[in-house]
Amino acid sequence: MSTDTAEGTVFSVDPRTGAETPTTASTTSYDEVDRLGALAATAAPEYEVLGRARRAEFLRAIADKLDAARALIVETATAETGLPEARLNGELTRTSYQMRLFADVLDDGAYLEATIDLPGDTPMGPGPDLRRLLVPIGPVAVFGASNFPLAFSVPGGDTASALAAGSPVIVKAHGSHPATSIVCFEAMAEAARDTNMPHGVLGIVFGQSAGGHLVANPNIKAVGFTGSLGGGKALMDIISKRDEPIPFYGELASLNPLVVTAGAGAARAGEIASGLATSITASAGQLCTKPGLVFVPASPVGDALVEALVDAIETAAPAVVLNERIFDSYNTIAARLAENPAVTTHSAARPGNEPGFRVAPTVITVDAKDLSHTTTQECFGPLTVVARYSDDAELRTALNALPGSLTATIHSEPDEVATTLALTTMLRDKAGRLTYNSYPTGVLVSWAQNHSGPWPATNTLHTSVGTTAIRRFLRPLTWQNAPESVLPPELWDVSPTPIPRRVDGVLQAV
Repeated sequence: MSTDTAEGTVFSVDPRTGAETPTTASTTSYDEVDRLGALAATAAPEYEVLGRARRAEFLRAIADKLDAARALIVETATAETGLPEARLNGELTRTSYQMRLFADVLDDGAYLEATIDLPGDTPMGPGPDLRRLLVPIGPVAVFGASNFPLAFSVPGGDTASALAAGSPVIVKAHGSHPATSIVCFEAMAEAARDTNMPHGVLGIVFGQSAGGHLVANPNIKAVGFTGSLGGGKALMDIISKRDEPIPFYGELASLNPLVVTAGAGAARAGEIASGLATSITASAGQLCTKPGLVFVPASPVGDALVEALVDAIETAAPAVVLNERIFDSYNTIAARLAENPAVTTHSAARPGNEPGFRVAPTVITVDAKDLSHTTTQECFGPLTVVARYSDDAELRTALNALPGSLTATIHSEPDEVATTLALTTMLRDKAGRLTYNSYPTGVLVSWAQNHSGPWPATNTLHTSVGTTAIRRFLRPLTWQNAPESVLPPELWDVSPTPIPRRVDGVLQAV
């Protein structure tokens, strides 16, 4: 986590030791934020007119530069996050992959929803020539997330999808990894120079106050944010005070309920417990899809599963979390839960006097009927609540009371068809992705992926992972009776770069 001196120098902090190291960055002044906003606004029309092929070239160049800087990026991120090199190498591979995937989206062109209604008679009378396309929304502010210093940060999915859409991006670097942000941004800026992108297509700011001023800047036309519910609400408050309200695409808080049926518990208690322990403690539990609430039958079958899970958690090593804020929040929530007379706490050995930010992995058990706001509050870190349900009615009541999540998971057996269907029906309104007989941690970047959910998981109907994330940074525009000279090439009668189009209601493949 970074700290800022009075002079504005940004420091990074190694969460394993607490040691501070100065970076080359300084907190960004309001004047500099405004300058970057003006540059992005100037770059926006120039960047759009370059077209899909040039933007795809840019994204692939970014991916190449990130891969070339792999050793430095991983070394820097390890020192700032405490995450293992293997995890960060995998994350960097994902990050460069999603840049290339969005380049593929540009090549494909279907995302534009190109639609043409030729002039002619209609039941409503003579119809004009109408041509519709999705166009870039304008400069986008992207807020990096603490737990993914690459895939959800400066070169992350919000940045990749916005750049693919044709929108310049200004990133607010996260305070947990400022040095990593600098290294990644420099690689991206080099790619922009090598591909002759417009000046101002990329920008970066440091400091919480600078981030707030960026959101208020009138040149910013949308915001992508991954972080806490409180942080998201603060940015939404800023947006509400703007003369021009803008879209805010926030991933905010998620409990990710997981249900184990009686049949699954009887058949796979040990296997499920092992998978759960891994899913809860992976990356020190700092994954937005971590199962934070697990429903297990209140029966001998459930007892065996919970006992195996508790054994795995109690023998786990202390976990290094990303920064002091997460460290303090985790310990506060864990202590508040432990004070609840309705719960039982099972924790690994408490960290001793080791330096840095280490926490004890924890399982809290409670009867499902005793669930409350306290026991259904997201805890960022290696903690989960196990709720024991006595029958289907008690489980249904508990599930119906839950807030929205990014994911919901069902562990059931093949012969439990009716049970699985009933749970699916209940949970589909609570989550954006339903997972069966597996674990929600791990979000594949793909064409069919969805990473969103009902409030408070997100405040958007759009995904932040996968190819359709591009839709957030586009708006529809229709040209009526327009001369071909003013139309995008994708809407010409004969397009030089054919893409899927709908003409007079009929979808035409390339």
